[in-house]
Amino acid sequence: MPGPGLFPAIGQTPLIYLNGPSAATGCAIYGKAEFMNPGGSVKDRAALAIVQAAEAAGTLRPGGLIVEGTAGNTGIGLALVGNARGYRSLIVMPETQSQEKIDFLRLIGAEVMLVPAKPFKDPGNYVHVARRVADERAKTEPNGVLFADQFENLANRNGHATTTGPEILAQVQAITGKAPDAFTCAVGTGGTLAGISAALKASAPTTKIFLADPHGSVLYNWATGGELVSEGTSITEGIGQGRVPGNLAGVALDGAVRISDTEALTVVFDLLKHDGLCVGGSAGINIAAAMQVARTLGPGHTIVTILCDGGARYQSKLFNPEFLRARNLPVPSWLA
Repeated sequence: MPGPGLFPAIGQTPLIYLNGPSAATGCAIYGKAEFMNPGGSVKDRAALAIVQAAEAAGTLRPGGLIVEGTAGNTGIGLALVGNARGYRSLIVMPETQSQEKIDFLRLIGAEVMLVPAKPFKDPGNYVHVARRVADERAKTEPNGVLFADQFENLANRNGHATTTGPEILAQVQAITGKAPDAFTCAVGTGGTLAGISAALKASAPTTKIFLADPHGSVLYNWATGGELVSEGTSITEGIGQGRVPGNLAGVALDGAVRISDTEALTVVFDLLKHDGLCVGGSAGINIAAAMQVARTLGPGHTIVTILCDGGARYQSKLFNPEFLRARNLPVPSWLA
């Protein structure tokens, strides 16, 4: 009988004390090091939960096909989990995503379909294209097709409610003897924020939950005023929304914070130079939000956030001086 293989390596990531952000705010700010998952991001957890739920439901059989529309990280997680379980993967991505993610998906054996970046209301949006591709392939695939549907598939948030949330609670309690005072997280599918917040609120109702949002997303205005209105734009990938995904429905929020690309990049570069951590733009949004929350709560509080993935996945953008200067964004001193 085959052993457990890849699956036990997903999750149980370290909780890292972030020296620079903590010193700047007088609070203890911790980052959950999700870039240490096998696929390099927090999305490995959603991929595992979705595949396990499909297997339990009999949707997937050996040799079956997984289809998903993704900015990249969920696709990477699904492809790796699929490889470990004998499934193939077809990933539909907006062509604007980083070349590093596109190349890595192909490297690990996924079939990649690139489509123009279009809003969700457009039938050409990558999620809609993926759904149509899955429906079409289901007609000829003898071992079944799973449309992972990460935005609406509640296995996503349930996976975080049963793993990531309890891990954070146990780790913080082991350090401080109590639950975290606050948790911040950006939203792509909503699964990470909704699942973790459900677990934290169930065990520690006083923990405050804050949505972190980039410009160009409607979720800050939705969370603070109930309107699906966006302002500005952002270079961050995989987070921010023009709608409220099913995984986010019913989330219990205590507030929301909007973060600019300049704020996020400043955090990313400072964290690399002074803390030795190389993270992506979504982690920069999360940490900058945690710092804003820390300043609001005042010194002495404990705030946790998610380090979603690593910076090397965005070398051609976040660490490309020409790309940054063209958008009037800060350039790290060592690359200037």
